[in-house]
Amino acid sequence: MRNVLYVPLDDRPVNLDDTIKLGQASGLHLITPDAADIRNRLDAVAEASGETLLGTSSPTFGNSAKIRQFILDNAAAVEGFIISIDMLAYGGLIGSRRLRTSGGGTYPNYDPTVTDLLDVIRHIKRSYPSKPVYVLDTIMRLATTTFTEGLTSDAYNESRSFMRQPRQTYTAFEDILNGYNTSADNTQYGDTVYFDKMLYYNTRQHKFKTNYYVLDQLTRLGCIDFLAVGVDDASTEGAQINEIRFVESFINDSLGGSGGQNPDRAIILPDADGLGHSLVARMANQLHRGGRKTRISVNYYGPDGSTIINPYEYMNVHQNILRHIDIAGGEYATCAPDIEIVAITSADQVSGAVNRIEANGTNRQATVAMDFTGGGAANITVTEALLDSRYTGGLLGYSAWNTAGNLMGISLSMGQARYAFLVTEKRAQELDKAVNAHGSLLFKRFLKDYYYKRVAIADVRSYSRNPEHIRYVNLPPNSADQNMLLFNKEEDYIELQALLRDLMQSHLATLAARRAFQIGSCAAACLVKQICGCSWTFAEYSRVSLAYDNPDYIWGRAFEVTLSPAVTLHSKPKFIALSR
Repeated sequence: MRNVLYVPLDDRPVNLDDTIKLGQASGLHLITPDAADIRNRLDAVAEASGETLLGTSSPTFGNSAKIRQFILDNAAAVEGFIISIDMLAYGGLIGSRRLRTSGGGTYPNYDPTVTDLLDVIRHIKRSYPSKPVYVLDTIMRLATTTFTEGLTSDAYNESRSFMRQPRQTYTAFEDILNGYNTSADNTQYGDTVYFDKMLYYNTRQHKFKTNYYVLDQLTRLGCIDFLAVGVDDASTEGAQINEIRFVESFINDSLGGSGGQNPDRAIILPDADGLGHSLVARMANQLHRGGRKTRISVNYYGPDGSTIINPYEYMNVHQNILRHIDIAGGEYATCAPDIEIVAITSADQVSGAVNRIEANGTNRQATVAMDFTGGGAANITVTEALLDSRYTGGLLGYSAWNTAGNLMGISLSMGQARYAFLVTEKRAQELDKAVNAHGSLLFKRFLKDYYYKRVAIADVRSYSRNPEHIRYVNLPPNSADQNMLLFNKEEDYIELQALLRDLMQSHLATLAARRAFQIGSCAAACLVKQICGCSWTFAEYSRVSLAYDNPDYIWGRAFEVTLSPAVTLHSKPKFIALSR
């Protein structure tokens, strides 16, 4: 395996566990910082008077100084770098949104502590000029972070609504920094109730100065080989739009881009939690195939992606897919693709999508499936149809997790990273390890995106939101599952862990028996293990396990859980025919 240094956005499974597993599936060993140094958590202390909640405090952020040292300590031993600016400069995604009393000084000397951290990227590129340096950064989202440093769900709702309001158009950097409170009709917005808008604007100013520094002082000067800028939880108008357009103009004017993008140097798009996946895919393609572009096509089952702009995004689905293809190191193709994306945009078209997946399986066409119909989790109708086909177990990538941009980044990167490995690797031991990793990751996507996020989470939330299980009489019940460690009684949190673990063991067995996998049966589904031209070697699903105490609420909330099933596959002869 090839060693790659990876500094994640934070330690949630989507940014850490899943990305590490993606590396394993594509022949990369991701070297990551110590767990304690990237640990992110919501507020851990509740202030109360009896059964009345007064507030929360004491979140956990990553240790930026130790992240910087980690990069220096491991630079010589790796073949490439993937670095999150949010983690390096702020200790993680939620750290980059902390309300500030100051927006920093005048750019570029706005914060010497932060710029010193960022300049480690300059140092490693000068020391190791031949090693690819890929960086992910984010445009700050519109909303505050719920239950971090005392901010409530009311603050989240108010801030997102307030910051979505149209702003005056500005193009100059300083005008953007000073114009966050100016409406489209050139008047000033009024006061906020649940959060301090001026502290929020300070945070936006500081983060946008960091965005500019990364573009101007690092990417423009060649210290970053490729920059992926994700717009986190976006909108078509509001406080982000001037920042987005500024970045697009910079890419055009200073990085040789067109239309606000340059597939070889920098891309900006709606996503955050899929960026680590995307850059792992780009790295796999660079290290295994020398950066040769993978041809990737898209077929829609339902409305064309160009007609859809999803909530929390500012560009349409098709544009976003094209940009994700660019980040992953591919190129859009309308014919003769290496990988085909089956994009399901309407549940009533799923039969056509399944037919296409099955035809591709028969014809040995590498395929990625995306489910856009679930609104943050896998759609029941779509997923049931997918799991009724044994060709689904042979997909190179799949996701229905969270925002449209997230699921694009996750699923496409699975396909691109895996493809780069499949067509280049010859060593039997490496092929065996990688196919088990890919099988585990694909199985997990269905176990998590569907059986947890669509099915089990309802039971978890029902238990957590039961007034009998909530510590505080003034807490809205629907807030309880957002920080169960604080808001549910201690004995009930223990019950919530047991509930999760029992449910996921049951769902594991159910999923293993579905036709898409049929793990351990004589009719087990197969997964491609190696591609040598027209010759495809397969492995069949043999075993799956999930440690009972593995599923857990990593941030103490229902939204995200640790879930790490382990799948083992056994080799099948070459040229195996996959019967329907």
